[in-house]
Order: sequence, then C-alpha cells, then structure tokens
Amino acid sequence: MSSSTDTLSIARTLAIAGAAALGLLSVKYHDRALFTEKREGIPFASGAPLVGGLIRQLRSKDVVLDNSLELMQEYDTMTIYTTALGLPPSIMTIDANNVEYLLKTNFSNYVKGPQMLFCFLFRDAMGDLFGHGIFVANGSQWKWQRKAASLIFNVVNFRDYFTEVFIKEVDLMSTRIFDKKAESGKPVDFHDVIYKFTLDSFVLIGFGKQLNALLSKDKVPFAASFDICQSNCFERFVDPFTNLRDMLKPILHPGSLRIKQHLEIIDDFAYTLIRERREQMKSGGDFKDLLSRFMNAKNENNETLSDKELRDTVLNFIIAGRDTTAQALSWTFYNLMLHPRIEAKLLDEIKEHIPGDVQSLDAPEVYEIIKKMTYAHAVYVLRLYPSVPSNVKVALEDDVFPDGSPIKKGDSIFWFPYSMGRSEKIWGSDAKSFKPERWLSEDGELKRESAGQWPAFHAGPRICLGQNLATLEALIAIVMLLKRYKFSLVPSQTITYDLSLTHPMRYGMHVFIERR
Repeated sequence: MSSSTDTLSIARTLAIAGAAALGLLSVKYHDRALFTEKREGIPFASGAPLVGGLIRQLRSKDVVLDNSLELMQEYDTMTIYTTALGLPPSIMTIDANNVEYLLKTNFSNYVKGPQMLFCFLFRDAMGDLFGHGIFVANGSQWKWQRKAASLIFNVVNFRDYFTEVFIKEVDLMSTRIFDKKAESGKPVDFHDVIYKFTLDSFVLIGFGKQLNALLSKDKVPFAASFDICQSNCFERFVDPFTNLRDMLKPILHPGSLRIKQHLEIIDDFAYTLIRERREQMKSGGDFKDLLSRFMNAKNENNETLSDKELRDTVLNFIIAGRDTTAQALSWTFYNLMLHPRIEAKLLDEIKEHIPGDVQSLDAPEVYEIIKKMTYAHAVYVLRLYPSVPSNVKVALEDDVFPDGSPIKKGDSIFWFPYSMGRSEKIWGSDAKSFKPERWLSEDGELKRESAGQWPAFHAGPRICLGQNLATLEALIAIVMLLKRYKFSLVPSQTITYDLSLTHPMRYGMHVFIERR
C-alpha cells in the first residue's frame, strides 16, 4: 500500500471519528453551547446544538436590545439563562426586584473587575478604551475616583457656572447652526449637532478647554474614533468574532483604521489635554475643574496620578458627559416631533415660566426656574430610551435573586433598562407609549419609581454622579430650543439605535427647522 493511500486512509478514519465525536456531543449539547450545563431553578433559552444562542445573537446583533425583550416574552419570564459558543454563559434579567438587589441590596457581591474567571469579558471588552477608569473600576480604586469627582458636583457650580456654560453653548449652537438652517430651509442632522454641543460643554466644564466642535463642519476626529471604539466594546459582548474581523480589516477594507489606530487618536486627544493642563499648573494657573481635581488627588495607593490614570479618567467622564446627554436629547426631540400634543403642552409650560428670552435672565434665575418645570422633567425621564440601555456585572459568590433564580460564582449578569422600560409586566399595557403624565401625581408633582424599576441612572452606591448635571443640561437645551424653533422630521428616514455601550442613533436624525 502506498504512502498516499495510507495518508488517505488515516484522514478518512480521523474524519469519521471526528464526525462521530461531534454527533455524540450534539446529542448531549443539543440545545446549548458546547461544554455548558443547564441550571435548575431558572428558565433556559434553548439554542442550536453545540453553539447555543450564538446564531440568534449574531443574526439579531443590530437589534440586540429588542431581541432581549422578545426573548423574555417568548419564554414568559423576566429572568433567563443563556449560552453562546465562544462567550461565557450569562443570566439576563429585567425583574425590577432583581435589579435593585444586584445594584443596591447586595451591591458588594457584583463587580466589574477581573476577580473572577469570566470577568475578563468586561475588562477585556472595555479595558482598551476605558482602562481603570470609574466605569470599570471596583473597590478602593472606584471609591477614590468617585470621591474626587464628586467635589465639582455642588449646588454653587450647578447654579452659577454649569448653567451659564449650557446657556452660552445652546446660544452658540443656535446662532451658528440652527438659525442658518432655518433661513435656508435645508435639513440638519440634529443628532450630530447635539453631540458637538454636549462635547463642547463637558470638555469646558470637566477639563477647562474650549474645544469649539460646534464651529467645525466636520466631526471631531477624536469623537469619531471614540464612537467606533465604543461600538467595538459592546460588540465583543455579543459576537466572539469581533477581534478577528478587526485583524482582517486591512485585507477586507484596505485603508480603513483598525481599533488600535482609533485608540491612538483617542489617546492623543486625552494626553494633549493632560499635558496642556500640567503646563498651565506649572505656570501658576489655578483650576477647579474635574481634571485639576484629579491631578491634585491621590489614588488608592496614596500616590499622585500618572498620565495613564488621568487618561482613563478623562475618557470615562467623556462618555458620561458627552454621549449620554446627547443621545437622551436626540431621543427626546424625536418623541416630541412624533407627539404634537406633548410638545404643545411642554411649550405652554416653557412660556409660562419664561415669558421672555432666556438670555434676559442670569444663570441662577434659569437654574431655579428649571427646577420648577415639572412637565419638562416628566418628558425627559429616559424610560423608553435610556442612555445606557444594557449593563453587566459578575457575581463574586453564589447567591439567589429575589425571584428565586440561582446565581453561581463567576456568572455574568446582564440587565436591560431598555427592555425594562418597554415591559408590560412592569409598566402595563401602554408600556411602549411615550406618556410623560405617568410621572406626575394627581396634584401635578413629579414622582419617581423605585431605582430597580427605573435604573436609567443606575442605582445604589454606583448611582450616576452626573445625573443632576445631565438633567440640567438637557432641560436647558430643551427649553431654549423649543422656545426658539419648531423641529420636524425629514420624511422617509430610518430612526433606530446603533450597536454601542450607550444609545446613539445609527443614521442620525435629520430635521427641518422653523423659527417660532
């Protein structure tokens, strides 16, 4: 017998053995990912043999938020166990009691760090972009960052400085962009403009630098790369082939930038801010913004912060200060354009509280007026379009959720504010309706649901530090823009969300503008 025949025979034998092994594995893992097990006491989302829910995840990747709600509805549950080949098994929940327990009641058992076997998922997916910043830090590393940042979030800053910055930036956005579009009758991408507004505002407040993104027709290179890296971060949670596609990008898409090149652009932006501030402080400059607070702070080892630690700080706060508020404003105006009754009612409240132009008032007056505008607050509650639509933590020890679901050490726990806001089990048959009145009591006062039921700004010890800042900025923009302009959607465009850590519009939102 020739050597070629022997080789063919061996290959055939190996193929048969491999097929038999796969067949046997397919019998055992007929509805879940390879080498994963079902769990008693919790509904299980069955999938394809050997790969589990991977095919479903990849097929519905662009609508992953809606898919999470549909999965819950399909199994008539609010907590479910899922597996997908190449990703760790995970538990998904939209149960308000579970979410409050996870974020608040048993906060210490659920982390974002690398302590457990599968925690690498969160830190690996997020680490390249956010390093050891406040969004991904735990324990003492998280506590000192939160303490240092909290120093700028005081009433005096809100009333006298932040409000003034927001008023000036809205006015600049109006005179340089919206007034011109109103005169020409040409549409504008509202989503893109609002991103520039929040970027300019937060970089000025947080880092003391006038970026002037609103004065540029093009997208700021840093912002473009930041958006791409955010999308890549989230994609790694649902698609195990994300990194492979990035490696093949030079071949499949010649001339396009890889993630590491986008990160270089982001790093250059952050390190330039840091270098400039260090030079200003050496020259005797006195600053009280966020960056300066961190430069004068000590880390968990009682050491001054390195440039890398400051870089992580800058990028973590930019996602909070730019992205979330810009997205919340875009979705709010989208809903106002779809609901003329609500827009008219909000406009009546604006005119009642501010009969003249906002510019005729000083910042403290505007701050006090905004606090009293209950309907404006009700419009902006972020139930249907939360700026952080999904999130994940990892269990340090075995546990049991309030609904009885067993949690094992190392489990990835996903919760979905987006799906929670649309769940009829939580909000009733009109859950998907934009209805600000649900947030007002019979006597017209603003009311809030429990943190677990409405976790748009997180809950518990990690509740969003910038919640009041974001709300103030958004309401000033809403009040000033609605008082000046009538916005209407350009017909035949698709308005939907994009795959990201936050909740951007995939194709933007193009609008026509009329002066009131």
